[in-house]
Amino acid sequence: MKKRIIALLLAATMLVSLTACGTKKDAEKDTTEGTTTEETTGEDTTAEDTTEKVDFSVGMVTDTGGVNDQSFNQSAWEGLQNLQKNTGADISYLESTQETDYAPNLDKQVDEGKNLIWGIGFAMADAIITAAETNPDVNFAIIDNAYETTPANVTGVMFRAQEPSFVVGYIAGLTSKTGKVGFVGGMKGNIIDQFEYGYRAGVDYAAKELGKEITVDVQYAESFSDSAKGKAIATKMFSSDCDIVFHAAGGVGVGVIEAAKEAGKFAIGVDRDQAYLAPENVLTSALKLVNVAVELVSTEALNGTQIGGQTYNYGLAEDAVGIPEENPNMDPAIYDKAMEVEQLIKDGTIVPPYNADTYGK
Repeated sequence: MKKRIIALLLAATMLVSLTACGTKKDAEKDTTEGTTTEETTGEDTTAEDTTEKVDFSVGMVTDTGGVNDQSFNQSAWEGLQNLQKNTGADISYLESTQETDYAPNLDKQVDEGKNLIWGIGFAMADAIITAAETNPDVNFAIIDNAYETTPANVTGVMFRAQEPSFVVGYIAGLTSKTGKVGFVGGMKGNIIDQFEYGYRAGVDYAAKELGKEITVDVQYAESFSDSAKGKAIATKMFSSDCDIVFHAAGGVGVGVIEAAKEAGKFAIGVDRDQAYLAPENVLTSALKLVNVAVELVSTEALNGTQIGGQTYNYGLAEDAVGIPEENPNMDPAIYDKAMEVEQLIKDGTIVPPYNADTYGK
């Protein structure tokens, strides 16, 4: 997996002719309540720095999970940081603490003259459309949303999250000793459905292979930021015989992982490799490489490619989702089986469900 990720990043790097040896961040805090701005100049005064600054700037607006959510917002920001390292582009972010921050944060990025503005998360779909209609000369992009009709200055980025979710569900099913596992979602919706039903189908696949019943306890936190609620839900699951809980809940998932650590059970991370949050209690993670997608799409825009009016879709076949290569808490034999399942998904033999209608078919 690491080799594939590196290959993707190298592909992005080859698209540009500039190299970077170092960057310097100039962080400034916005006095507007509920927002934080971090701007980076792409310049470094050290003698070793040969980066040339390019006339291209990218802004990013987080959803309510915040830039340090240990999940997809943080991954998106890491993608922009890598873009700056490789190209010298200016980058910045604004943090949203509530949904009413979306529109003013997008407006501020427009006012600052950004060439491309990212909205992170499907919850920003309406705000992005409104901003795009108001500012037809500005390019916008959004993670985890596809529009029926995509405006010429909007780019959607989607991931087939049901694919890595199926794989970690399969792993959970093969690993569980109690025959009961859990799933904690943030808020019900099309995107989280991919995680839930992909995971449930993977557990079912393992149960069929083992010839036994494995149940999945599913609960939603109705939040992507309330880690205390995530911890409370997962703690109850663990006390009710679940020995593995997968979360797709942004910052809520930090609480899920804390609960696993306290209970001496396993959690499955999401979006990024979250093993560092509890090295002995994270079984694996369902990777959704938002950082790779953000860097690739932003690089295309920087190079003058028309990215608007379309939706990019990434999955296992594009090596943009999967599980970490290193999984010290996983039985190596189970890892090998999971890699076989990944290949079956890539070649179309297994088609993981992405919602209730496709589940069980």
